[in-house]
Amino acid sequence: MKYIEDREFLQLLKHHEESFLGWDFSLISDTGRVASEPLEWSYVSKAMTFIHTSKAMLDMGTGGGEQLSRLRPFPELVCATEAYAPNVPIAKKRLEPLGVRVIAIDDDDFLPFDDAGFDLVLNKHESFSPAEVRRILRPGGTFLTQQVGGLDCAGINERLGAPDYEYADWTLSQALAGLKSNGFEIVDQQEQFPIQRFYDIGALVYYLKAIEWQIADFQPQKYIEQLYGLYLDIQRDGY
Repeated sequence: MKYIEDREFLQLLKHHEESFLGWDFSLISDTGRVASEPLEWSYVSKAMTFIHTSKAMLDMGTGGGEQLSRLRPFPELVCATEAYAPNVPIAKKRLEPLGVRVIAIDDDDFLPFDDAGFDLVLNKHESFSPAEVRRILRPGGTFLTQQVGGLDCAGINERLGAPDYEYADWTLSQALAGLKSNGFEIVDQQEQFPIQRFYDIGALVYYLKAIEWQIADFQPQKYIEQLYGLYLDIQRDGY
């Protein structure tokens, strides 16, 4: 058990204890400790195109409101939902001064909005009920979503010997089937499997704390020998 004597490795594991608030990955992303291959499209650029012609929009899964706050100017009516309770006060503090109504939800099948209340519904990396989105969307309105597929970072689970991601079967084809069966016309669809690199083991354990559904109940001690193997790989290859 050489990891017991490796002080640098053990220190890096302590990054799992760092606090994670809202949807802010700046601790590892802004410092260059993790990097993803660029996508062939920009969700934000697409969203802004629709926002400029919208009169009433909803942002589903706003996190701490970090991204939505940067998409101004807003339409006349802007609402945001968030299902992760610790994020709600953060989003309220950031967004309500900007005129955004922030609402906590706990059920994708029931959104507290009137029928046909929005001409634009945005959704980045948030679960959704196609039927419920269809209900709140006006005829001719737009639903723009960018999802994380069930195979995202599957290599992490494989290397650590962890169970597969619970929603490993969540794919573009499954999403399209649900939307089409609820009367949506698919205007554009794209799928990509970008490479993501972690440049130190501390960044990886911090990521797994934040993305808590990747490996359920992840604790470094449970996978410490596998993590040490990855740590040595990073020492050798740089990532």
